[in-house]
Amino acid sequence: MTYGNFPGARPRRLRTTPAMRRMVAEHRLHPADLILPAFVREGATAPVPISAMPGVVQHTRDSLRKAAVEALSAGVSGIMLFGVPDEAKKDALGTAGTDPDGILQVALRDVRAEVGDDLVIMSDLCLDEFTDHGHCGVLDSAGRVDNDATLERYAEMAQVQADAGAHVVGPSGMMDGQVGVVRDALDQTGHEDVSILAYTAKYSSAFYGPFREAVGSSLKGDRKTYQQDPANLRESLRELALDLSEGADMVMVKPAMPYLDVLAKIADEVDVPVAAYQISGEYAMVEAAAEKGWIDRDKAILETLTGIKRAGANMILTYWATEVARGL
Repeated sequence: MTYGNFPGARPRRLRTTPAMRRMVAEHRLHPADLILPAFVREGATAPVPISAMPGVVQHTRDSLRKAAVEALSAGVSGIMLFGVPDEAKKDALGTAGTDPDGILQVALRDVRAEVGDDLVIMSDLCLDEFTDHGHCGVLDSAGRVDNDATLERYAEMAQVQADAGAHVVGPSGMMDGQVGVVRDALDQTGHEDVSILAYTAKYSSAFYGPFREAVGSSLKGDRKTYQQDPANLRESLRELALDLSEGADMVMVKPAMPYLDVLAKIADEVDVPVAAYQISGEYAMVEAAAEKGWIDRDKAILETLTGIKRAGANMILTYWATEVARGL
């Protein structure tokens, strides 16, 4: 298709004023696109600032309820909860993660009681916050993550999180077969209406650094044997096919910005909602550069989120969710 030549063709005509640019914009952010990740710390009596993520805290139960209400009032669609247990309660099996009275389950009940069905309440379904070794699963005698033993733990987690009020569970450990096992566990316990947001392409990334502080990670070693290799794109399509065949209702790419090509490819392949997680390192880079005066913070935030949406995300998990939603 041809559109003529210069000087008759002048694309700049559609960029002349803010009103013109707004009218012809191909992609628009909306508060409903946004999901707020939030951390709740067991026993905290005041919110605990996360040094590597200025403006983000480990919540108390009370401050988490307040944050959920604020997100709802701003028009944010959902909140993804991560539990930070007391260090003494961590063990090799991550049993605090399946304790009905564990911090994540308590927080789910708190938020559900506060906002009901008006905000989509999501829960991270993984063992890493709760294990004393910091891995996302159960270790075998050689210290390797045992995929199938871990799936048994994920099935338990799915049930207790659904019992506690989660509308959506997000299995994030990158274990083979996790979506199918979680779906079966939910269906067999009367939770057919609970959705699964599959962490379909979760890469082994350097950008997770600040998150380790946020969840009080006890990780020893790395997660390269189960999280996806940053060099691979086609592999993500295999993960996608498996997750969809096992019953995923929504799929995710994590991190977002370094993997926009993966996000775009997956968005082109599917007819289910696609999410992207703008992770802690992405957040920290913008905040740090803005603090130095090197970039315009507000413009950079909107540019990064617009880029993620343009690449194909229907939903974006971002620590700026409430702030951006208010501005929009």
